[in-house]
Amino acid sequence: MPAQRRYPPDVMERAVRMVLDIRAQDPNRTGVVGAVGDLMKIHPEVLRHWVRKAEATHREPAAQVSGEDQLRELEREVRDLRRTNAVLRAAALMFASELELVQTR
Repeated sequence: MPAQRRYPPDVMERAVRMVLDIRAQDPNRTGVVGAVGDLMKIHPEVLRHWVRKAEATHREPAAQVSGEDQLRELEREVRDLRRTNAVLRAAALMFASELELVQTR
């Protein structure tokens, strides 16, 4: 098994920044990781891993939901849950009545 290669942090940061900058300029371009990896003598899978890690840590938070929208969503969820509970109660009563009929025979 070959020895694990260590890259200096500045090389890692520069390579990741290059990939992200190129992708930002031209989102439809393919093969960016391979091209930058070849240019900087970094294996493409290693660079791809670094880029994914950087994207995950620097991902922008989801758009803020207003309080009214959140309230409407929660009210809708409560209605759905109450409807589901009513169906489950009815089913439980039906099965319980069937069990009582079976036990009395």
